[in-house]
Amino acid sequence: MLGFLIGLVVTVIVAWLIIKKYQPHTILLLAGLVLLALTLFVTPETSILFKKAKSTGLSFFDIFDYVRGSLAYRAAGLGMIIMAAGGFAKYMDHIGATDAMVDVAIRPLKLLNAPYVVLALGYAVGQFLNIFIPSAAGLAMLLLVTFFPTLVRLGVSTAAAAAMIGTTAVLDLGPASGASNLAAKTADLDVAIYFAQHQLPVGLFAIAVITVLTYFSGRYFDGKAGHVAIAEALNAGQDDASKKDRAPAFYAFLPMVPLALILIFSKLLISSVKLNVVTAMLIGALLGLLCETVRHRDGKKVTKGFMAFFDGMGRMFARIVSLIVCAEVFAAGLKTIGMVEFLINTAQTSGFGVTAMTIVMCAMVTVVAVITGSGNAAFFSFGHLAPNIAASFGASSVAMLLPMQLTAGLARSMSPVAGVIIAVSDAGNCSPIEIVRRTALPVMGGILTVVLFGVVFS
Repeated sequence: MLGFLIGLVVTVIVAWLIIKKYQPHTILLLAGLVLLALTLFVTPETSILFKKAKSTGLSFFDIFDYVRGSLAYRAAGLGMIIMAAGGFAKYMDHIGATDAMVDVAIRPLKLLNAPYVVLALGYAVGQFLNIFIPSAAGLAMLLLVTFFPTLVRLGVSTAAAAAMIGTTAVLDLGPASGASNLAAKTADLDVAIYFAQHQLPVGLFAIAVITVLTYFSGRYFDGKAGHVAIAEALNAGQDDASKKDRAPAFYAFLPMVPLALILIFSKLLISSVKLNVVTAMLIGALLGLLCETVRHRDGKKVTKGFMAFFDGMGRMFARIVSLIVCAEVFAAGLKTIGMVEFLINTAQTSGFGVTAMTIVMCAMVTVVAVITGSGNAAFFSFGHLAPNIAASFGASSVAMLLPMQLTAGLARSMSPVAGVIIAVSDAGNCSPIEIVRRTALPVMGGILTVVLFGVVFS
């Protein structure tokens, strides 16, 4: 109980300071370090080491060594994806490929004369792509490069476009998802059966609900902010010199190269070859470099121009990756202090019926996902409890596991410390808090849909 109370107090203070516009990086890092330090006194038997790291030999140093471990781990994994995508986006913008793609894509979309319909449909398309691109951050960065500029040119606000992209992976669907594999294994099901017979039916309903709510949420918040959805004229405000310097029309395909490669070399088409998102980004950037070499025939200019790729990577590390690491340190502190364990024990000893217990478990998953910014952390913490709880009520484990697993991914997009939310907020030129305000309605609709589905079939 003491650990829970300490974690709750620190969480409230952190939320208040961030709302008051204190620098989130510093606040989250300091709060995490404080929680890790307090763990040494509240629950000294609890390890504060990062994953399987070895102790420095002094517990005081281990507190700070956690930050080092997190930084090394994230920089090589999720951080590398975000940095590579940021560098690719910067380079595509530098060579004019982004503008060329938007000019091509915006023409048929403008015929709809309904920017918020395109916004809503963008979610559905992105959720489909998530089946083959299981990384929420990776998919988001790809869509920020390809689809985000088009939405903005159609008249949607940058915040609305960023929020939609931040929700495209809310449902961890498909065999490529780690959470899906864990849920299938826990339920003693083949992952393909779990996906086709259990995930897909509820997923289709949830996608329909989220798509509709994305439309209304985008319109409402843009209207509230005084944004008027007016499509930009093609090549507006450009003089003859700037038009002459515009990239060739075929450059419009360059931003799509990484996404195309990832889709082609996946279970959708060629499953024998596995292509990493970072690798695809590098290939796309180098293809752009080759095109620039042929276009300008000036080696010095072209090689200097490629520095935009590395500059973009550095900016993503400074603004995004560092914040994700700070958020992870904070989440680790909440776990080691005992807050997450208290929530799990509360769920186990509640004494509710199977319907109420399913709702309670989903609520616990939601709370942990919002606090930590990780759907996997939330589901991995609670998922192993579902079979025994469900069995005690004579219900199938998948009836409880399915809504829990889907809820975890959904709730992640309501967390201002989630990596994908932090990433898209930078593109939208707004705070993560503003993004989660916009994602709350679609996400809550999705959570209610999957929980209701689980209750009915339990």
